[in-house]
Amino acid sequence: MRLIFAALMLVLLLASLDQTIVATALPTIVGELGGIQHLSWVVTAYLLTATVSGPIYGKIGDLYGRKIVLQFAIVVFLVGSALCGLSQDMGELIAFRALQGIGAGGLIVTTIAVVGDIIPPRDRGRYQGFFGAVFGVSTVIGPLLGGFFVDNFSWRWIFYVNLPVGAAALAVIAIAFHPRTLHVEHAVDYLGAVLLAGGLSGIVLFTSLGGTTYRWADPKLDAMLVAGIVLLGAFLVVESRAREPILPLELFRDRTFSTASAIGFIVGLALFGAITFLPLYLQVVKGESPTRSGLLLTPMMAGLLVTSIASGQLISRFGRYRPFPIAGTALMAFALLLLTRIDVGTSITAIAGAMVVLGLGLGMTMQVLVLAVQNAVDYRYLGVATSGSTLFRQVGGSIGVSLFGAIFANQLHSELANRLPVGAKPPGTATPILVHQLPPVVRIPYLEAFAAALQPVFLVAAGAGVVAFALTWLLREVPLRKTARSEGIGESFASPRDDDSFRELQRSLSSLARRENRWQTYEEFAARAGIDLTPPELWLLGRIAERDPVGERALAADGDAGAIVREALAALRDRSLVTGDDGTLRLTADGDDVRRRAHDERCHELDELLTGWAPEQHDEIRRMVDELARSFAADVPRPAAELGTR
Repeated sequence: MRLIFAALMLVLLLASLDQTIVATALPTIVGELGGIQHLSWVVTAYLLTATVSGPIYGKIGDLYGRKIVLQFAIVVFLVGSALCGLSQDMGELIAFRALQGIGAGGLIVTTIAVVGDIIPPRDRGRYQGFFGAVFGVSTVIGPLLGGFFVDNFSWRWIFYVNLPVGAAALAVIAIAFHPRTLHVEHAVDYLGAVLLAGGLSGIVLFTSLGGTTYRWADPKLDAMLVAGIVLLGAFLVVESRAREPILPLELFRDRTFSTASAIGFIVGLALFGAITFLPLYLQVVKGESPTRSGLLLTPMMAGLLVTSIASGQLISRFGRYRPFPIAGTALMAFALLLLTRIDVGTSITAIAGAMVVLGLGLGMTMQVLVLAVQNAVDYRYLGVATSGSTLFRQVGGSIGVSLFGAIFANQLHSELANRLPVGAKPPGTATPILVHQLPPVVRIPYLEAFAAALQPVFLVAAGAGVVAFALTWLLREVPLRKTARSEGIGESFASPRDDDSFRELQRSLSSLARRENRWQTYEEFAARAGIDLTPPELWLLGRIAERDPVGERALAADGDAGAIVREALAALRDRSLVTGDDGTLRLTADGDDVRRRAHDERCHELDELLTGWAPEQHDEIRRMVDELARSFAADVPRPAAELGTR
């Protein structure tokens, strides 16, 4: 199992790395292949196809088995990677990046789904946490690795490096992975996927080609926009009738889902826009190497990781999540506003400071939006709502990078026309090194124009950040149900998950049953019931009630557990909740009242967890609930630190 899991982590690392690894290589790629006006499509094509193909892979995996689907996705990804490395012009690179994205969509979704096939339920949350770490690490090191390969080998190696690693993972999965044989029948929404991909492509083509490849008044642009709108309209019609839609329209009736999706769209726009265009500025204007430009992006990623972890801890402790996206989007908008002031003379320190603030804001927003959605929707929509929430973030990245690319290309053309001396021609395609080798009469105005062309990019992004900040005030503070508390706060870099509501419920119940979670669970329902007892005291009340009358010797084990029970019993006697001698321990009237209140609160919380389910109609759920009850009755609760866990 460890060998398979290591292979899955490698596969997931490849797919997530390729979202950001090209960022620092883009200036060099454009310098060699040309087509700066299409630069954003190198990122957009990958994000778009990976986003749309993900939900389809999840359904096909249920139908035909994870192994064959995962192997197919790896092969498609590796073929796309090899072809990207062989690309001879920008058109080929964009097409092959789209192919690579089709494979990546399957890698991301299927590897996470495989956890449900090979990892026992009570260990599943811990293993999925490793996947969240992979997403975080890849976001940090992607630009840095891209710069390293460009400086020391060639930009083509950012794609070739996938081949040996992917081949090794493919071999391990072929030999060692023996998945479950149970296949779940699904009605796969192929038409919805095609319409969504076509509609988004039309919108993205309109934003990326307008004013660069085609004049804004060109009928071809109008046709792209109309086609995109019509296809998206048809997508909504199909989704309203599909048996298992990619994005159930009922979800949009939930205000939390609608608001979080809109905010997530803007967050994706800001995140991928910053990652794509900041390396351009650092390499072309500041003359930094690709490796160093990747290194200079780490302040943003460091800030993101810090607040992702801190906000998760605080939410788990206090049970409130709404303040974090409000503060996070405010920081995000402020940071993007700071970036609108960049010019040739802006110091690296000032840029790093703005990126830290941007990262801090994104970290307080990204994971919390997923939590809010998971906490608000009905259980039957839990998996698809998680996927849908993330889909909007990635669609925002696709459209945002494309939109920013169009703004940048148009503004650069205008700035060069105004700044270059009469008769001087700007370089058509040039690497950052060649730009700095231009004669001063051309180089200086070119660099000024390049920096000035990026200012409206960040200005539009800052405006979008303000809109996101306004939207966060519409988020409701819904009390966290047990799904959220037992799982923690979800993935910081959440990706579409092939989870149905039953699997989510199974994972939550298993998490609650763990020994290390019992102390916190007792504390929580004691606090909600207004009972001032420690977890061992509360546990002991229940045990005495079950065996009334019972002797102390029958309750107390040897060693530390016995000492804990004796201490708890002494405290209950002091508060007149228990009476009797060694052979006839009983609850007093007050003790029985406290025990009933605790029992009612525990049943109430379990009812919340089982909303939408009828255990009497589902044998497996009834067995899980019985197991949960037995686990709580089995041993006296202890703090997680005493059990050697966190």
